[in-house]
Amino acid sequence: MKKILILLLLALALSACQSSTPPPPAATSPSPTGTLPPPEYFSTQVPDASDAARAYLQAWKNEDYEQMYALLTDESKSIFSEEDFVNHYQDIAVETALNSIDYEIQSVQVNPSEAQAEYHVILHSALVGDVQDDTVMNLVLEKGNWKIKWSDTLVHSALSGENYLKMTRYVNDRGLIYDRNGNLLAGPSEAYAFGLWPDQITEDQVEDVIVLTSRLTGIPVLNLERFLENFIYGLDTYVPMGEYTPAEVARSGSGIGNLQGTLLSEYTSRFYSDNGIAPHVIGYVASVQEENLENYRRKGFLKDEMVGQRGLEQWGEDYLLGKRGGALQVFNGENQPTQQLAEAPSEPAQDIYTTIDKDFQLLVQRAVDDYGFQGAVVVLERDSGRVLAMASTPEFDPNAFAPGNFNGNAELTELFNPSRPLFNRATEGQYPLGSVFKIVTMAAALESGLYTPETTYQCEYVFNELPDLPRYDWTYDHFLEDEKTQPSGLLTLPQGLIRSCNPFFWHIGLDLYNQGLTTAISDMAEGFGLGSPTGIQGVQEVAGNIPVPQSKVDAINLAIGQGDTQVTPLQVANFVAAIGNGGTLYRPQLVERIAPADGEPSMTFTPDPIGQLPVSAENLKVIQEAMTGVVASSQPRGTAFHVFNGLRIPLAGKTGTATSSGIEPHAWFAGYTFAENENRPDIAIAVVVENIGEGSDYAAPIFRRVVEDYFRGRPGKLYPWEENYYVPEVEQPEGEATPTPEGEATPESEG
Repeated sequence: MKKILILLLLALALSACQSSTPPPPAATSPSPTGTLPPPEYFSTQVPDASDAARAYLQAWKNEDYEQMYALLTDESKSIFSEEDFVNHYQDIAVETALNSIDYEIQSVQVNPSEAQAEYHVILHSALVGDVQDDTVMNLVLEKGNWKIKWSDTLVHSALSGENYLKMTRYVNDRGLIYDRNGNLLAGPSEAYAFGLWPDQITEDQVEDVIVLTSRLTGIPVLNLERFLENFIYGLDTYVPMGEYTPAEVARSGSGIGNLQGTLLSEYTSRFYSDNGIAPHVIGYVASVQEENLENYRRKGFLKDEMVGQRGLEQWGEDYLLGKRGGALQVFNGENQPTQQLAEAPSEPAQDIYTTIDKDFQLLVQRAVDDYGFQGAVVVLERDSGRVLAMASTPEFDPNAFAPGNFNGNAELTELFNPSRPLFNRATEGQYPLGSVFKIVTMAAALESGLYTPETTYQCEYVFNELPDLPRYDWTYDHFLEDEKTQPSGLLTLPQGLIRSCNPFFWHIGLDLYNQGLTTAISDMAEGFGLGSPTGIQGVQEVAGNIPVPQSKVDAINLAIGQGDTQVTPLQVANFVAAIGNGGTLYRPQLVERIAPADGEPSMTFTPDPIGQLPVSAENLKVIQEAMTGVVASSQPRGTAFHVFNGLRIPLAGKTGTATSSGIEPHAWFAGYTFAENENRPDIAIAVVVENIGEGSDYAAPIFRRVVEDYFRGRPGKLYPWEENYYVPEVEQPEGEATPTPEGEATPESEG
């Protein structure tokens, strides 16, 4: 019976489910006309309010303020223009020193035509760290799309009514820059701008002006006399003579600023000693340009702050400024603080101690800049990579950028002349290397196994291995001038370097190319660190260029450092140092240590080997001996023996005279010392003088003076173009270019 009853009940249930007659609809009352939802409410594709909220916040994160404005309601847009809206958000970013924002939508509540999104926002500030807040966003369904009802509470919940954000910035005094011995190179100081109006100097005071000016500036009296003789009756322009500390002015003698035609104008600023010691290395500070002001303000800088420009001032900005701090507060409409949102203390600035030797650097600068040359000198500690001196000429005075410096306008005008004083020729100048490159070619020849130190070549005036393009040795050039210079004759490979025989090295380049070793010289050059940056920090540098020969002409050009070969003086000093120290390439370094005034260093110099010359010890010794022969008095055939005769400081080097686009070639000399002096580590030096003449005539004498300055603290031999030390002859010697027959390469001069 139970089973029958169950079956009957199931049957009844099935019949009820399968009934096709729907129940009658429930009676409804018509809605009043004013309470109907908007038409978009009945759309089959109602947009998601959370998508609109996320789009607005993501646009804020991307700093796409125009997109944010496009997402506002029409009512919000009627309150302010897009330009005002964008400016408002940019002002908030600047005031809070905003790096970025993050957000997280926590919930979205939706009514038929309105919605509210609750979200968590984090403002990442460069000054006070993370500022976190929970706030809400109101949205309105407008023309089928969700739009944001704008309020400042979208930024932070505390910004209701007339409240606004204000940051108090905690800024440290800028750190100092010293030389390796603790001598100040850059730091705050009172200073005097000194200058002359030559036409206002009276005849009875000329001598006093010259003597006191010489004491203050260090310019030789004879140079000042010549200057005033030329201009006293004609030059009515103010001539800036540099900036000096009160102590320096006092030492020069009383009354200098009271003499007719002289000016002493006091100001206070960041001061660069001696009108710029290694200015291309140290750099300078200057006011932020208007177009960059917002970016700096967002990093925490003050509106009128001076910032690092080039050199260590720019590279070391984070050290020199320390960590900035601040306090972010909410202010009301009466400009009173009502709430502090975040605060972070500042951390002390640090000082930079360079590897530069101040006194030596000044001597190196004088060795080239006092004569109007354009070029560079780089001096490295041979066995460590320390940069002891780096001079690029013409120089510039970094004090020119100081507000309040009376000399500023005149000095700044000089910075934009065609000689480009701001350009660091030591690390950014790219030059053909000329015969100094023969060191690389010699190394490639020896390592190829095709050449030995005993390999010989008959070095004549003319190179005829490319019949359609004869080339001429530098001895031919000299023969045309005085008919006394003879071809070098039969030479071994080391003697070829000593004599700088062009045909020998053209032969090597062509021979390696013909035997399928087309990249042998290029590869060796790259192994010497050419064609790529050295990795030096603190100054800008370029890579240069080492071409791979695509033809026989390319091969012979590369063999003597011509064609498309481009190197920097820093690269040359670096590989020459490696030759001298046994083959180790070090990263050149400008920083000895970085430390707060009363704390432990955060960075300390450590030699940084970056490679090994791809040359065997035996072959390296051959190259060293050949470079010694270039300068040794026992080898009177060396291209620079006459320059170094009597120096008595052991050294090795190589001359170079590189054809350029100018009328005159670039003069090169590069080498190293091996004096093994306990108190003065050995050095490597590269000298280049642009468009001047032969390496042995110009670069080699400068090299000698740098060696004398380093080991003896003073020059020991006059330049050929000097009347007295640092007093140039009235007419400086000029090299003369030899005309080149059309279609022929320029014959390289001696070196």
